[in-house]
Amino acid sequence: MNLRNLVCALALMAMCVPAMVRGADEDLRKEIDKLKKDLDAQKSEVEGLKKEKAASKAPIASAQAKVDNKYGPNANVTTKTGNDSFTIRRAELHFTMDITENVTGKIMIDPSRPLAGRPAFPTNVGLFSTGGVTAAASADVKSPAFNSGFKLFQDAFINYHGVVPHHDFTVGQYKPYIGDEGIASSAALDFCERSMLGQLGDKRDLGITAHGTWWDDRFQYWLGGFDATGDYFFSRGGDFQNRVDDNDAKDFAWRFIVRPLWKNEKWGSLEIGASGEFGRHGESGGVRGPNSPTLDGLDIQKNWAKKYGAWASYRPGGPVKGWWLKGEWAWQEDRLAPGSVKAITTAAPPAATGNGFATATAYAFPNPVHASGFYISTGYKISDSVFKDSAPGWLKNFEFAFRYEEFQNILVADLVDPNRHTDVFATDVWTGGINYYIKGNNAKIQINYNVVDNPDAGATVTRGKTGALGTATGPQRNFRAVNNNNLIVNFQVAW
Repeated sequence: MNLRNLVCALALMAMCVPAMVRGADEDLRKEIDKLKKDLDAQKSEVEGLKKEKAASKAPIASAQAKVDNKYGPNANVTTKTGNDSFTIRRAELHFTMDITENVTGKIMIDPSRPLAGRPAFPTNVGLFSTGGVTAAASADVKSPAFNSGFKLFQDAFINYHGVVPHHDFTVGQYKPYIGDEGIASSAALDFCERSMLGQLGDKRDLGITAHGTWWDDRFQYWLGGFDATGDYFFSRGGDFQNRVDDNDAKDFAWRFIVRPLWKNEKWGSLEIGASGEFGRHGESGGVRGPNSPTLDGLDIQKNWAKKYGAWASYRPGGPVKGWWLKGEWAWQEDRLAPGSVKAITTAAPPAATGNGFATATAYAFPNPVHASGFYISTGYKISDSVFKDSAPGWLKNFEFAFRYEEFQNILVADLVDPNRHTDVFATDVWTGGINYYIKGNNAKIQINYNVVDNPDAGATVTRGKTGALGTATGPQRNFRAVNNNNLIVNFQVAW
């Protein structure tokens, strides 16, 4: 290439480079503009979704506004407060080992117990509620959830038998032999859930029990001693199980049953029983304010705690066999932890002149309180009746049951003397049930409908001597009269 041609080539390249740069810049500008348009389109789409979501909430907000104050002064009704769900109520795994011919060990765990977010008992159908209520802002009395506390570990005990005539001995963690329905097998319950009273006995503790049986099990008795950590109202740390002892005393329990009639073809079976437990709770503790931490049971004021119960069941024979009738009563007394019961009123309680304590420290020095209740239940099981051979096949597996129960499970501070006294209110429940036995208690379906009657509003009660504590002039308590009725369906398999 000669010099002239080289110069021409360089000149041509000099003219083409700016054009190429301008072309690349134009392409980049077009790409940026396209990205901007895409981003604007996405923003418009997001705004549209936000508007649709806001529009969907409008009917709920409108309905919410319409039902405000429907159930009491200033008591707004919120949506989605009901409980409509499925739950694995129990998943009990039992492991039994015959260590020797005279020693048997048993462990039972329930993996469903620690699950978080499980439904609570239906409102007012649990043990125990200690929340305050007011006339200006009435509220439901809520019940504790099934899974309060870590309860995966249930039973762990050793039974020694076959050595002492008519007797066996149990040591470890298990249900103390108190009451009837509470200690019954969960698989053999007549209803989906135990009664409120029955929940008292469905508690485990650490201890030892001697059991005697005579006359083909027609007379039996149990004598035992237990840690009984906390108190009978579960205000100091929940249940007794899976806990170390918090005091230097023990509770003593007793139980006996008598069966005047037993498996008689004509007269049926009749069982009568009674039980109790008592012990010293607390020790050196004096009066403590609600903000003073309670270290253990020794820091609680000393008192004698006690509980009693009695029951009877009858399954007649003859032409009415298949029918059954049960009833149980229980009473208990103990001192709750300071500050565990709330005193909430629309106005300050009257001055507590004469007792030396300010009313601001509500429930700081509680006296022992007692609560009681009962239930009666009845049912008719077709497969046990005189119609078991003549009834249609689809009808034979049915059982029809009914239960009425009343229990004082609502504890609130007294209006006149909230430092010391506790007012107790009862909840009533009517339960209708149908049981369908696929294979006895090993496979069955249960349907229960509970009609729950909340406590009355609660009249003002004057405590103490006239003039010593004054008279409560504030508004009465107002338990919200919402519909707490509920439907429970249970499917059970056991093997």
